[in-house]
Amino acid sequence: MRMSERPLQPDPAPDRLHYAWVILAVGALVVFGALGLARFGYTMLLPPMQGDLGLDNTQAGALATANLAGYLALTVIGGALASHFGPRIVITVGLAVAAVGMLLTGLAESFGAALTWRALTGIGSGASNVPVMALLSAWFAQRRRGLAAGIGVTGSSLALILLGPLVPRLLAYYGQEGWRICWFGFAGTTLALAILALIVLRNRPADVGLRPLGASGEVARNVPAADGLHWGRVYRAGVMWHVGLIYVAFGFSYIIYMTFFTKYLVAEAHYTPAAAGRLFMTMGWVSLLCGLIWGWISDHIGRKGALIIVYLVQSIAFGLFALWPSPTGLTLSAVLFGLTAWSIPAIVAAMCGDLLGARLAPAGLGFVTLFFGIGQALGPSAAGAVADAAGSLGPAMLLAAGVALLGAIGSLLLGHRGVTGGRG
Repeated sequence: MRMSERPLQPDPAPDRLHYAWVILAVGALVVFGALGLARFGYTMLLPPMQGDLGLDNTQAGALATANLAGYLALTVIGGALASHFGPRIVITVGLAVAAVGMLLTGLAESFGAALTWRALTGIGSGASNVPVMALLSAWFAQRRRGLAAGIGVTGSSLALILLGPLVPRLLAYYGQEGWRICWFGFAGTTLALAILALIVLRNRPADVGLRPLGASGEVARNVPAADGLHWGRVYRAGVMWHVGLIYVAFGFSYIIYMTFFTKYLVAEAHYTPAAAGRLFMTMGWVSLLCGLIWGWISDHIGRKGALIIVYLVQSIAFGLFALWPSPTGLTLSAVLFGLTAWSIPAIVAAMCGDLLGARLAPAGLGFVTLFFGIGQALGPSAAGAVADAAGSLGPAMLLAAGVALLGAIGSLLLGHRGVTGGRG
């Protein structure tokens, strides 16, 4: 049954907070749980987990791959479910599943068990992170979409800032069981965020009688039922396949760097866990505004130009980690990566909203995240195998640098007007 248009409330007065900012704040916290704790927490816990469970680098990479394979399994279906049922419920359930996966990871006594529960955690992460990023497209008008997505991804930075100093202290205090205690804490925090998301999030501005922040229209049309959506726009558009292929490069390269960051510092650069944690935290502080800055830049110079610059910077960062393993080189690498860390997901999320519109954006982001997830799933295992064969993680970091450079080249070849154009 077709529903009629309904008038919207005027935009809040300047001294009143638009509910879009509340959505954005909770969205950043969802990213904090879904990625910051569920994925990047593993970076800090890898050395003690590896020692306690007796894992080599290939197996350590396989645990990360299992997590990312679970994430991959939910990218397309998670986006489609969010388009059909609404992001709020899908995000809530996803966070709850991730919390259960982290709890069981902390109880694992073998490689096989850890592999299974890291995969379950990835499933929950994919079900929550993809829809929450796409949700921002519904709450913010196109000219503010990149900025909003950039703020949303700062949840990952908050996790790095928190985990850098906290995890080494917990590991020192609890000893051999410290990594398990950390996973239990991550699980409890993520479950609390699931409850918060259920209470606060709303699927679209019209649900509370508002326009998207920055929109100029006076009325909002109720969105058609899911069976009226033109799904073929997502899967048949050549530009979406191109964006997906570019996204592979980010998934493959950055996850190698993030997965083995602490392990490389401790095992090969002779950092103490506390010193490695401080550099991890530094990277978090530097990355705190990267999504916001690059989202804003992409709003003005275009998504294509922003992607090219970011990929080049990350290629340099990964190369420095391998080729200049001194405190100066490693710090410069961490700072360069931090300046761009979460910018590519923010730019891609905004790009999907630009190309497909707010209602199809979750499905579009899910589609391109499938490619991203393939890159993520392949990266850690490939890097672990390279490291075991070479006897060093340096060649794995060079592999990441080369793939990031391919991402820059792929971005240069983007030609769609909606992607290359800046603010209009």
